[in-house]
Amino acid sequence: AISEVVGPRVVGRDPAHIAQIQADLHRGLYNTGRSGPVPFAISGLDIALWDIEGKRAGLPVYKLLGGSARTQLPAYASLLRYGDAKMVETKTREAISRGYRYIKLHENRMDIIRAAKRACLEKGKNVPLMVDCSCPWTVDEAIAAARELADQDLAWLEEPVYPPDDHSGLARLRAVAPMPVAAGENISNLMEFKRLFEVGAVGIAQPSITKIGGVTEMRKVFALGEAHGVTVVPHSPYFGPGLLASIHVCAASARLIPIERYYCDFTESPFGEQIIPKNGDFAVPQEPGLGKDPDMRLVEKMRVA
Repeated sequence: AISEVVGPRVVGRDPAHIAQIQADLHRGLYNTGRSGPVPFAISGLDIALWDIEGKRAGLPVYKLLGGSARTQLPAYASLLRYGDAKMVETKTREAISRGYRYIKLHENRMDIIRAAKRACLEKGKNVPLMVDCSCPWTVDEAIAAARELADQDLAWLEEPVYPPDDHSGLARLRAVAPMPVAAGENISNLMEFKRLFEVGAVGIAQPSITKIGGVTEMRKVFALGEAHGVTVVPHSPYFGPGLLASIHVCAASARLIPIERYYCDFTESPFGEQIIPKNGDFAVPQEPGLGKDPDMRLVEKMRVA
């Protein structure tokens, strides 16, 4: 999608013309689909253009976007899917001991969710718990599950309905759910978020910067969410430019936004320390652009194709 569809349309253009490049690509390529590989490729290009612009200006991207006084943002531990209550309880305790102040599961079994909640309440703490269900249920099944979890005081219930673009079904769930409903990681254009908000389907929107159109379109989702009274907390289980770009957009927000961090570690990473939270917080990169460039020697060492 990048080399054969998007690339030929932008080679030779001034990388500073980010908004116009975005508009031309979306309008010129709408017939390839408003979701899928082409919007993902446009997202990657947009993130790269903002990195270039920051390097040209000698400023980190978040300062180009309006800046803030924040030098760090809270991370939330987005646990892998384990399917085992004991393992989830152990991993929840471990993440909390490492300084994470928010925990998210990728589970939909009630015993596992309750086990994690117990760990969140240990030692007099009340660590917020979010649950990403990964689109397992019909609307009626999701309503029943939400009611069963009413006593768990969840911070949100994420992607509980299949298909994920059943906005009216999500709205039905939200009308009766005892906890906030979150969704949006599978949306790849602004107009679909507009429809999601207009039907009252979510209280928390989760655009993914690598799918929605990069930094440029992500900022529009933030503005649209504010206009509709919807809280935007981006989906960002990434370990490179997608994560760094999400941090910059959130750092420029007036509201404090926790950053999703997939709960796994690497022996080595081309992006080094800047993708690793310290004591539950991400440092907002202060280098020009997105941050420190990847270590290309390590990229070559790890290359498999």
